[in-house]
Amino acid sequence: AVTTGVQNSLFGAFAGDALTTGQENVALGLGSLSAEVAGNYSVAVGRSALQKQVNSTSTNVYNVAVGFEAGQEITTGFANVVVGGLSGDALTTGSSNTALGHESLSADTLGSHNVAVGHSALKAQNFTTATDAYNTAIGADAGLSVTTGTFNSLVGGLAGDALTDADYNIGLGYLALSADTLGSTSVAVGAFTLRDQNFTTATDTFNVAVGYNAGGDVTTGVNNTLLGALAGDALTTGSNNQAFGRDALGADTLGSQNVAIGRGALG
Repeated sequence: AVTTGVQNSLFGAFAGDALTTGQENVALGLGSLSAEVAGNYSVAVGRSALQKQVNSTSTNVYNVAVGFEAGQEITTGFANVVVGGLSGDALTTGSSNTALGHESLSADTLGSHNVAVGHSALKAQNFTTATDAYNTAIGADAGLSVTTGTFNSLVGGLAGDALTDADYNIGLGYLALSADTLGSTSVAVGAFTLRDQNFTTATDTFNVAVGYNAGGDVTTGVNNTLLGALAGDALTTGSNNQAFGRDALGADTLGSQNVAIGRGALG
C-alpha cells in the first residue's frame, strides 16, 4: 500500500504490495519485491524476484534481480546484481555480488563481493558468517564446488570447478586447475594447465604454470614454475622445478630441483 513513495512501477499480482514510502522501484512478476516497505532503487523482474527484500527505513538498495526467483531470499543485502533463473536465490544479507547465469551463486547466504558469470558458476559457495570473499568465477561451471574458499579468480569453462576451501588461486583457461580441491596459491594460465593437481589437505602449493597444458599432469608436486606450452607437462609429484620454453622438462615425471631453459631443454 504505497503511501508517499513515488515513481514506482509495479506489474503483477502482489508485486511491491508492501511498499509504503519506497521510491523509484521496478517490480515485474508475481510476488516480485513483495515484502519491501521503504527501500529505494531496486529492480525485480521475474516471479518472486527479490520477494523477501525488506527495509523498514528509507534505504538506497540498488539491487537488480532478473529471472525466476532471482535474489528471492535477499532481505537487507544491497548492491547485488543477480540475473538468471535461481541466480543468487539463497543470498540474505550478502552484498555487492554479481551473478549472471542459471543457478550462479545460488547457495551463498552471507558472502559479499563475488562475481559469478556462467551457468552454475560458484554454485556451491556458501558463507554462513558475513564474509568478503572476493571470488571471481567466469565460465560454465567455473568454481562450481567452491564452498568457503576466498580470493580465487577462475576464468574458463570448468576452471577450478573442484576447488572447495582453497584460497588465492588463479585459473585461466578451459579445465585450468580443474581437479584440485584444497590446494591454495596456485597460478594456472592456459587450457589444461595444472589440470590434474589435487591436494586433499590444505596446502600452499606455489605452483605456477603458464602455457597450453603446462604442468598438466602435476598431482602433488609443489613450488614448480613452468612457462611455455607443454612445459613440465609430464611432472606428477616432482617439486622445485623451473622450466621455461616449449616442451622444456617435458618428459620428467618425478624429478625435482631442475632448471630447464629453452625449447625442449631437459625434454
